[in-house]
Amino acid sequence: MVLLFGLILTGSLYAAFSPASAQQAQTSADEVAKGRQLFLVGCAFCHGQNGEGVLTEDGNQIGPSLVGVGAAAVDFQVGTGRMPMAQPGAQAPRKEVAYSDDEVAALAAYVASLGPGPSIPTEQDYSTQGLSADEREAAIVRGGQIFLTNCTACHNFEGAGGAMPRGGYAPKIRGVEPKYIYEAMLTGPQAMDTFSNGNLSPEEKRDVIAYLGSLNEAPGYGGFGLGGMGPVSEGLFAWLVGLGSLVGFAVWIAAHTTRSNKEKVEA
Repeated sequence: MVLLFGLILTGSLYAAFSPASAQQAQTSADEVAKGRQLFLVGCAFCHGQNGEGVLTEDGNQIGPSLVGVGAAAVDFQVGTGRMPMAQPGAQAPRKEVAYSDDEVAALAAYVASLGPGPSIPTEQDYSTQGLSADEREAAIVRGGQIFLTNCTACHNFEGAGGAMPRGGYAPKIRGVEPKYIYEAMLTGPQAMDTFSNGNLSPEEKRDVIAYLGSLNEAPGYGGFGLGGMGPVSEGLFAWLVGLGSLVGFAVWIAAHTTRSNKEKVEA
């Protein structure tokens, strides 16, 4: 009777919990299979049929290996329209997204199955909701210090972007969705450095995002901000527009000054 009772109890527990996990595993497998089909159509030409990357005969890389890049890299690149690219180039600009949200999730699931890598962050990772006003202010201050130390060399002190060597550029990150900023820090797309959780903790990444969000709310105390591009553009504007206007005004005054038409009489 004890043995029979144990078997019944074990079977009941298995029947209660096993179908949910089995269904979840089946759903994940179906999503990976769907992602592979999408990958073979839209990504395999550059990245290989198994995400191993493709090299030309002379050793140039058409598309890098995707093994181990994780779902976060796919969600960033495909979710912002940077991938698929029309052709390989120095920079993948943001453009209209080619896939639906479900298709992006399926592609991310397939690439994640190729090897362990960073997962897609949740809103709890990058949101400051739930923090008090003082805690949020402290997070913005910390994020500003981190950003000014690690990011301004490429993205400008206001996140307005900037030029990079060999035809690349650091894109403007003002107004970019927080999830994509977090994923960019986590995966290091293209020329950007990778700030893993060992380099910047999730809380520090959240603070950087909070700082960038505060820039959208900050007023322009200097008036005409010129896109926040910094002293070079401001100085150029002063020379061309400011001094140029003064020179033009001086020429106009000289051209319209009253002059005497009387001839000089010699003594």
